[in-house]
Amino acid sequence: MGKDYYKILGIPNNASDDDIKKAYRKLALKYHPDKNKAAGAEEKFKEVAEAYEVLSDKKKRDIYDMHGEEGLKGGISGGTGGSGGADNFHYTFHGDPRATFAQFFGSASPFQTFFDMGGGSNRMGMFGFGDDDMDVDPFASLGVGPTRAGGPGGAFRSHSFNFHNSPTKSKDKIQDPPIEHDLYVSLEDITKGCTKKMKISRRVLQPDGSTRKEDKVLTINVKPGWKAGTKITFQREGDQGRTKIPADIAFIIRDKPHPHFKREGSDIRYTAKVSLKQALCGCTITVPTMTGENFPLHFTDEIIKPNTVKRIQGFGLPLPKEPSHRGDLIVNFEIRFPEHLSQSARDILYDTLPN
Repeated sequence: MGKDYYKILGIPNNASDDDIKKAYRKLALKYHPDKNKAAGAEEKFKEVAEAYEVLSDKKKRDIYDMHGEEGLKGGISGGTGGSGGADNFHYTFHGDPRATFAQFFGSASPFQTFFDMGGGSNRMGMFGFGDDDMDVDPFASLGVGPTRAGGPGGAFRSHSFNFHNSPTKSKDKIQDPPIEHDLYVSLEDITKGCTKKMKISRRVLQPDGSTRKEDKVLTINVKPGWKAGTKITFQREGDQGRTKIPADIAFIIRDKPHPHFKREGSDIRYTAKVSLKQALCGCTITVPTMTGENFPLHFTDEIIKPNTVKRIQGFGLPLPKEPSHRGDLIVNFEIRFPEHLSQSARDILYDTLPN
């Protein structure tokens, strides 16, 4: 059957945009974990956020109305016959209801004035970074990305959400700007997906008002096909202070240089070096791929020119929203000319080549 988002928000199926906003505002404030400590309140807070995200977006709402939760999240095969087709659309709730709340209200917690103890310094301490590949995720409770269940200090991808400039509504507290750090990831990791762990050191407020240094490991689950520039934000993981809210920490995905390939969106480009003889007389070029296999390109009746480009479909990187599909491997050519020619070779070429 799937989730009934209308029932979750307590509104009819023909509710207007204003009705949806009013229902979300009322329920989000009612079930916010900083205010409501009852069992099940946090899960209800998350359900309300997901329902609002779907019903407040026309495209998502149209697909949901036609196919339900299954169609919205990619469970329907074949087209719908209209612009709202579910066959090329896949929605996954990012998992952080506080992010939705912050986008709506301008602050992750308007109750911060009443629930935060305060105290101590406000700046992020020196923090060391080290990334290692992992086969398992021992810090799953800190999870990252659009499928994670949220909570204080949680992480979300700011590819869709970016609240770095949203000031807190508290008149007594302010938040420092996000602390950003580049996270370099190889193209092989982008192809398969990987887990990175980043170690930080920060100052944590104690009950007596003093602070102590704390080391913490933040875990980042890099999904196949993530684009360079994708931000993963850990909310309020900076230094705790008496007068300031801890800064967010954001990691920005960057591509590590690759010896053979250059990334262009979901496509990758490879430059094949050939001699002038090969370019003119024909040859077979062996092209490496991200999967480790080689792909042969045969030039028998075709001359390779400086602007020749070959496209090998499906040998690029996974598409971020459809990891089962891949971009292309684009091959261009660098023709190596000889440094010197003998007079006899010049004469032969002069007599043979067309003007």
